Amino acid sequence: MVTTTQNPAGPLPPPNERRRLRESRSLTNAQVAARIGVSRSTLRAWESGRRVPHGREGEAYARLLRALAAPAAEDTSTAEALREQPTATAAALAPAGHTAMGSAAPLTPAQAFDALYAFCAPALVRQTYLLTGRRELARESVEQAFQLAWQRWPEVALDRDPGGWVRAVAYDCALSPWHRFRPRYRHPEPPPADPADRALLSALLKLPPSYRRTLVLYDGVGLDLPETAAETEASTPAAASRLTHARAAVAARLPALADPAELHRRLLELGSAEQVRAAKPPVVRTGTERRNVFWTRAAIAFTVTIVGATTLTLRTAPTHYEPPIAPAQAVEGVPSVGVMGPLSPDQQALRAKLRAAARGPERLVPEPG
Repeated sequence: MVTTTQNPAGPLPPPNERRRLRESRSLTNAQVAARIGVSRSTLRAWESGRRVPHGREGEAYARLLRALAAPAAEDTSTAEALREQPTATAAALAPAGHTAMGSAAPLTPAQAFDALYAFCAPALVRQTYLLTGRRELARESVEQAFQLAWQRWPEVALDRDPGGWVRAVAYDCALSPWHRFRPRYRHPEPPPADPADRALLSALLKLPPSYRRTLVLYDGVGLDLPETAAETEASTPAAASRLTHARAAVAARLPALADPAELHRRLLELGSAEQVRAAKPPVVRTGTERRNVFWTRAAIAFTVTIVGATTLTLRTAPTHYEPPIAPAQAVEGVPSVGVMGPLSPDQQALRAKLRAAARGPERLVPEPG
């Protein structure tokens, strides 16, 4: 007999049994998550026991598990309905040219992008705020990530997890070390008004960026360890070590958050307490398009400048080889010019001798004919 645990959603089987019941009906995480109305990461956290289902979603999950635990003949309709039901994100993120299951018309690229933005942007801004402690930087990083996603939309639309693709880019933008050189980010922003939120945010910001990112992904977003390791580009043991050290550092400053469940709840509360809102999807798309037009025109202008400079060089360059003029050199061995004056006796004797030797026949003068 399966033991159950008591929680606000009603009796539930143990975490391992929850996963077994789902797999016994050949159901995927996406199918069950869409039926309940939660994300796949939340469902994985429920099945691993890291989080306890509660509220209306927890009650729906408890009813679904009871239906899956029923005999196969009684539960055929439930399992079939789950297999045929598309997930909300699959219908919203279907690439252009593809028809969402159960929909009569395909989504355009703009509609698919807007659906992804509306689904992911609000939560991403809150998560990025936990990484940076800056409201404007969080909003700017998420918008930059979605602008890059719109530039590469054919690639992003076909990705296995478009939301994860955008989240990784947004986190990279938020944690970039180049922000420290921007004048607007050299001074800290006003901290949260609540002292408890202020203490938690201070504890997060004192963690190394890689530890902080791992903690937010695992305890804040609800990813499992392999997914956290993949998104942080680390091995699973390295991600586990970072998570352990990050939890220990936070617990050392705030002992009340030593429980992972309490830490998860407080992270959600801290992100939701700040009024950080993202721009509307059309604004992000048009901003991306304007930026693309600007860079395209800049590239064309740069190319024209290079072509003009090359043409001018070809027109003014010499067409034949001209040897360079040798540098001037001092001439040596030439006797210096003597100073004019009276001749010495030796010079006078030499002059007389030369004159005597120069005497010859008289010059012949032609006679007139």
